[in-house]
Order: sequence, then structure tokens, then C-alpha cells
Amino acid sequence: MTGIELSSSAFDDHAHIPRRYALEGDNLSPPLTWSGVPDDAVELVLVCEDPDAPSGTFVHWVCVGIDPHSDGTGSGEHPRGGTDLVNGYHQRGWGGPHPPPGDDAHHYHFRLYALGEPCVLPDEPSADQVHRIVAEREVASGTLVGMYRR
Repeated sequence: MTGIELSSSAFDDHAHIPRRYALEGDNLSPPLTWSGVPDDAVELVLVCEDPDAPSGTFVHWVCVGIDPHSDGTGSGEHPRGGTDLVNGYHQRGWGGPHPPPGDDAHHYHFRLYALGEPCVLPDEPSADQVHRIVAEREVASGTLVGMYRR
């Protein structure tokens, strides 16, 4: 399986996510760029999750149906062709980091999946549901991890 290069101009891999992208800041989705999407991909799926959340993995963003010919999305923008699903805050679209005060920095995993066939996810999927359903269709993926603490 090939790999997708996923990055952000706002933070480096395993570096601090700026406050403007957090729930307590401007709550903007961070800018993301990607490359290396295979030609046979028919859709991209983007998920951001926090596996360090006290109640279990928390979903911050799920966007399906992203144009496989796109190469990223700007700050506060919606990925081209994509449909936002409901996040762990019970809102559609991006919901920024908001770990409990005093916790060690949480890890926010941004994962971009290239799929060989379209997928259907529940409107408010858990991280496990996303991973299980896309795994059957995945032709490539990439990960970027950001850190945040309050």
C-alpha cells in the first residue's frame, strides 16, 4: 500500500497546534496539504481524532467524499467535494482540540484515506467505525499528528 504525505503549514508533525485552531481559540480547521494520492482513488476521507480523551477516542472531524484530485484545504475551509459528518461535540464539521485543563498534551491524529470505492458512514461515526469501514476500501493513507494542551 502506498503512502500519502499529509502536512500542515500551521504545525509540524508531533508539534503544538496553535490556539487559533482549538475550540477555545477561533476554532478554525487547520490548513492541510497532501500529495501521493493514487490514481485509482475514487474518494478521500479525512478524520481527526484524539485517542487521549478521558472517555475514549474523541472524533474532532470526519469529512467524506473529498475529491481525490484535490491537494489540500485552507484554514477554516471545507475540503473540495467533501461532506462533513457530525463530530464528538455533536456538531457538523471541525471541532477543535479541547483537552481537560492540566492534562498532558493530547495527540490529535489527522488521517487521510484514499479509497478505491466509495464508502458510507453513519452520520455521527465513532473513530472505530471510520477505521473499520475505510479499511475495506483503503488504497493509501497518510497521518499527521498535532499536540495540544490547556
